[in-house]
Amino acid sequence: MRSIWNGAISFGLVSIPIKLVNATESRSVSFRQIHVEDGGRIRYRKVCELDGEEVAQAEIGKAYEDADGTMIPITDEDLAALPLPTAKTIEIVAFVPAGEIDPLQMDAAYYLSANGVPAAKPYTLLREALKRSDRVAVAKYALRGRERLGMLRVVDDVIAMHGLLWPDEIRAPEGVAPETPVTVRDAELDLADALMATLGEVDISTLHDDYREAVEEMIAAKAAGGEGVAPPEPGEEGGGQVIDLMAALEKSVREAKEARGEPAEVTDITSRPAKKTAAKKAAPAKKAATATKKTAAAAKKTATKKTATAKKATAAKKTPAKKATPKKRTA
Repeated sequence: MRSIWNGAISFGLVSIPIKLVNATESRSVSFRQIHVEDGGRIRYRKVCELDGEEVAQAEIGKAYEDADGTMIPITDEDLAALPLPTAKTIEIVAFVPAGEIDPLQMDAAYYLSANGVPAAKPYTLLREALKRSDRVAVAKYALRGRERLGMLRVVDDVIAMHGLLWPDEIRAPEGVAPETPVTVRDAELDLADALMATLGEVDISTLHDDYREAVEEMIAAKAAGGEGVAPPEPGEEGGGQVIDLMAALEKSVREAKEARGEPAEVTDITSRPAKKTAAKKAAPAKKAATATKKTAAAAKKTATKKTATAKKATAAKKTPAKKATPKKRTA
């Protein structure tokens, strides 16, 4: 891989000569502009607006346009003479936990290659220190005419650097979130959790660009004299608004499980509210039945008391008659 920048990593008094190598590459299919009528290539020419002449790349320089339209020429020598310690140095300013870096700041990625045999020892020292500390290094460096912010971390046995946007380059998400208040039910969250658990694990290396492959197939078909690829047949469902969120979540969980070869059984969470309602309706009937039993028991108890009272009264009437029978006779 060709290096795009040579310099050094600096932290404290340690300096590590390195070469900067692009860690990523674009695989997207690019197109040219053509004249539709005859297929001729459309090109852009760089023309001086003063004399109307086309200018070669070697004759083109840089300038800063002032507020009044005045052009102030700036040369590469002017930029190289700036008193910036980061002009040829990746200056580490701090070591922080990786969680403190906002992913919104992530920009281009680079590999840092040790430049020469003397750089191997300090390079390895920094790499192992980063591994053991479980931290990343925050650094400042200059590249392509501007000072930038970077994050150094270890990838396998290589130190990688991610370019970071400056904090003031991140826009606040004002007016982005939905303004209409929405209530999410626990049942919906349960299904969302189930879908996340099913889709949560994936081998990133198995993912690929389906769009790019489709474009390449279409180009190959047209190059072979064909009409391209046949358009896909319309599916059963359109891409309109989801009416039944619960049904969509349940179907998503089933399809995800089937795709992973798991049993596609999903708890019918949508029926839970109905069951609770039925239980609530059944409760008064149960209370009524209990009340009826209690009333019957009370009535039976009352009747028993009345019967016992009547028997006692009858016994009391009979007892005085027996006592009145024996009387003494006088001679």
